[in-house]
Amino acid sequence: MTYTVSAEQERREADLVERVVRSFDGCSDPRLKQLMTSLVHHLHAFAREVRLSEEEWTKGIEFLTAAGHITDDKRQEFILLSDVLGLSMQTIGINNEAYGDATEATVFGPFFVENSPEIPLGGSISGVASGEPCWVEGTVSDSEGQPVAGARIEVWEADEEGLYDVQHDDGRTAARGHLFSDAEGRYSFWGVTPTPYPIPSDGPVGKMLAAVGRSPMRASHLHFMVSAEGQRTLVTHIFVSGDELLDADTVFGVKESLVKKFERQAPGSPTPDGRVVDDSWSRVSFDIVLAPAGS
Repeated sequence: MTYTVSAEQERREADLVERVVRSFDGCSDPRLKQLMTSLVHHLHAFAREVRLSEEEWTKGIEFLTAAGHITDDKRQEFILLSDVLGLSMQTIGINNEAYGDATEATVFGPFFVENSPEIPLGGSISGVASGEPCWVEGTVSDSEGQPVAGARIEVWEADEEGLYDVQHDDGRTAARGHLFSDAEGRYSFWGVTPTPYPIPSDGPVGKMLAAVGRSPMRASHLHFMVSAEGQRTLVTHIFVSGDELLDADTVFGVKESLVKKFERQAPGSPTPDGRVVDDSWSRVSFDIVLAPAGS
């Protein structure tokens, strides 16, 4: 839709933008000044382009206020908002430029928790989380193909119900943990086979998605954060090949290189570590390549 305004109205609106921009002339931090002046230009350009009404502006303020009220130490509605608008993925792409065959990054998500339990190689992150057992294995190497020993590998995921441990009200810690790669860069652990789930849709972000006709569903995935001295910290997921939501992930997090084949195993099939699994289980391999720090 195109709007027409008079030359005088155009002059008044442009004058206001310049006056606001000039208000930052005394800022001693060049980067902060750049961020604030650019933000003002883009915010005012948006309001002027769509001819934002006062009622719409009020609704926007109410939306952001509601996002603040629902945010706490276990739920971050503003990260969720950034995710569904694609801003999280855009920022990640800007800050994780392609480097050789380094593993691609994707969204952090709102459910990471510090100080997860440490597990040994071959251990389990599952705890009381429901779901089909899944054996995950792979290697961590640098961009030159050398194994990275002692890399810290944080992993977390939703359970079979589509909930992270912090979304349960019993204080559980489950389906999350961390481990370290061995001298050859190898790692392995038991988790649960990822399944699709909706992002929290009982708040303002969920209402926004419903209003615009978008699904809150995320493609099945398992979170990783991998860090090692001298290497760029990697935040990523792996996704389940064949998931019908791969092209409709509500936070735009899917990248083709991160789609992996989770191979289902028959009940009672031998496991890599001799564990007895009476029901079906799955296995997946994910080799991680880290870019050098500062790349």
